[in-house]
Amino acid sequence: MPRSADLVLRLVGYGHPDAMRLIEEVQAEYVVRHGGPDETPLDPLMFEPPEGSFFVGYARDAPVATGAWRRSGVVALGTTVTAEIKRMYVAPAARGRGLARRMLAGLEASAAAHGFEVVVLETGLNQPEAIALYETSGYVPVPPFGHYRDSPLSRCYAKRLPTTGAVS
Repeated sequence: MPRSADLVLRLVGYGHPDAMRLIEEVQAEYVVRHGGPDETPLDPLMFEPPEGSFFVGYARDAPVATGAWRRSGVVALGTTVTAEIKRMYVAPAARGRGLARRMLAGLEASAAAHGFEVVVLETGLNQPEAIALYETSGYVPVPPFGHYRDSPLSRCYAKRLPTTGAVS
C-alpha cells in the first residue's frame, strides 16, 4: 500500500464485526509480544456513549485500525476527570503510514468533546512503537494504574486535553 494518512474513523459498537476481527488480531499480537492476551476486564457497555466510544479506522474502505476510550476516574495530572484509551491497534499491512497517530488524535478529540480533562493509557515495554507514539504525542509517564499496575513491564501515560465543557 502506498504511504497515506487517509483514515476515516467510524464510531461503532464494541461488537461490530470489523471491530471484533481487529480485536482478535491485536489479542494475537499480545500473545506474541507478551506471552498472553490482554486480560483487562472489559464490559462492552464501557464503550457506549457517554461512558466511552469505540472506533474502527478505515483506509480505502478497508478496516485497518481500532481505538477506544472509556470513562476512567484514575487520578492523573491533578484530576479524576479522565478517560482511558484502549484497544489502539493498526493492522500490520497498514503500519508506517501515520494511521495510529490519526486514530490517537481522533480518540483525544472525542474524549475532549465529552468533557474529559485528561486521557490515560497503559502500554508495555514490549511495545516500543506504542511508547514512541505516545511520548511524541505529548504523553507523560504517570504512576501505574489498572489491571497491570504491578507488572514491571507495564508503562502508564497521561495527556491533558483542551477543555471543551462538562463531562456528559
